[in-house]
Amino acid sequence: MKSIFYYLTAIVITISFSGCVDPSGTGQGKGAGGGIGPLIFLPLMILVFWLFFIRPQAKKSKESEKLCREPAKGDKVVTIAGIHGTINKINEDGTVNLETSPGSYIKIEKSAISMDWTTQLNKAGTVAKK
Repeated sequence: MKSIFYYLTAIVITISFSGCVDPSGTGQGKGAGGGIGPLIFLPLMILVFWLFFIRPQAKKSKESEKLCREPAKGDKVVTIAGIHGTINKINEDGTVNLETSPGSYIKIEKSAISMDWTTQLNKAGTVAKK
C-alpha cells in the first residue's frame, strides 16, 4: 500500500510542476497559473481528506450509535465520563444500570455509553500476542 501512495504522490507532484517548465529551454517559464496541475491537485486533496478524516469519523460514529441503540446485558462499556463497568440491567426509560465494581451500581443514560470495553480489551490482547 505504501508504494501506491508513493507513486501517486510522485505523479501529482510531476503534473503540478509541469506547468512551470518551459519546454523550449529559453529560461523564461510560463509563470504562475496555467497547466493541468492545479486541476488535478484539488480533487486529490479532497480525496485525501475524505479518506483520512471524514471516513474514519463516520465509522466511529456508526459504531457508537449501534452501541447506544443495542446495549446488551453483560457488555463491558466505558461511559463518556470514563467510568468502566458492566451493563447489569436495561431499563424501559432509556437508562442502564451499570455495575462498576461487585455490588456497586450506577444508573446512566444509554447515550452516555462511549465505547465497548470488551472490544478494546480484545484489541490489546491481539497486539500483545504478536
